[in-house]
Amino acid sequence: MRAVVLREFGTPESLKIEDIPSPDPGPYEVLVDVHAVGVNFVDLLVISGKYQFLPERPFTPGKLPVGIVRRIGPGVMGLAVGDRVLATVEHGGYAQQAVAPADHCYRLPDGMSFVTAASMALSYDTAWFALHERGRLAAGETVLVLGATGGVGAAAVQLAKAAGAHVLAGVSSRARADAVLRNGADAIVDLSVENIHDGLREQVFAATVGEGVDVVIDSLGDKYLPAALRALAWCGRLVVVGFAAGEIASVRTNYLLLKNIEVSGLQVSDYRKKRPARMRECFDDIFALFAKGLLHPSEATALPLEGFASALGQIRDRKAPGRLVLVPSQGHRWF
Repeated sequence: MRAVVLREFGTPESLKIEDIPSPDPGPYEVLVDVHAVGVNFVDLLVISGKYQFLPERPFTPGKLPVGIVRRIGPGVMGLAVGDRVLATVEHGGYAQQAVAPADHCYRLPDGMSFVTAASMALSYDTAWFALHERGRLAAGETVLVLGATGGVGAAAVQLAKAAGAHVLAGVSSRARADAVLRNGADAIVDLSVENIHDGLREQVFAATVGEGVDVVIDSLGDKYLPAALRALAWCGRLVVVGFAAGEIASVRTNYLLLKNIEVSGLQVSDYRKKRPARMRECFDDIFALFAKGLLHPSEATALPLEGFASALGQIRDRKAPGRLVLVPSQGHRWF
């Protein structure tokens, strides 16, 4: 089979596609013909050697591939050859085939294409855990999503609305307001204001009659985190899911004490390993909401496997037009 192989950590351009043997599923594992796999910022961290979980080299990067079960290993129950699944593996997705634990595979709902499933993977499950597990969102509460035009941010807006929340969307410019409102946000918070320290809170208080927000989903970090802390309501919760704006922010703990607020972090991969039942609940909910027409992932751009370096480069350089998905099966046979 054809696969992207990392032999030394470096840049996307340093990796090559190689012909390697197809993997064999072991006990309680399945072999999946990969029809689509999302290209994500976290893949850049893995390739550069900066991610917290790094497999032994050589390996194939690519998380959460989507495809069809080709073979099943001994002891597998609940899956059959031909099932359409999302596999929550940490690496191995940038290939024509991948092995995954059977209990880390989730059947796709009817009507969800492979490309759509791959474009939702990692973004929607991260947003779901941020809102429901770490943020403990309740219907009727108000959520501020920082970075609402990103993959996780856009997913968080939709999932929060589906849960009955009032959603404020943080955007880098008012030029993006219309797109965010079409995605389901009730109002925007302009993050490009000159004095973000005061300006964020002023906008939030104006939108909440001075109450503040109950939950903040923060994928930006940097100067936006301390500003968002000041916009939390009493007993509010801020969930850190990334640092896309650059610097890792510090927290002034007196804010936590004075308003009974809390800050937590989310590493969604840990839930796949330590709380698999909760992860299954997550995908069951996401797929059910999709089937009901309550989630509307943006259209993704599909590229052949040979386009992996270009796709990663677009994400690195912040030039990606939206979600990018590799389709390893396109134009090739397995061998």
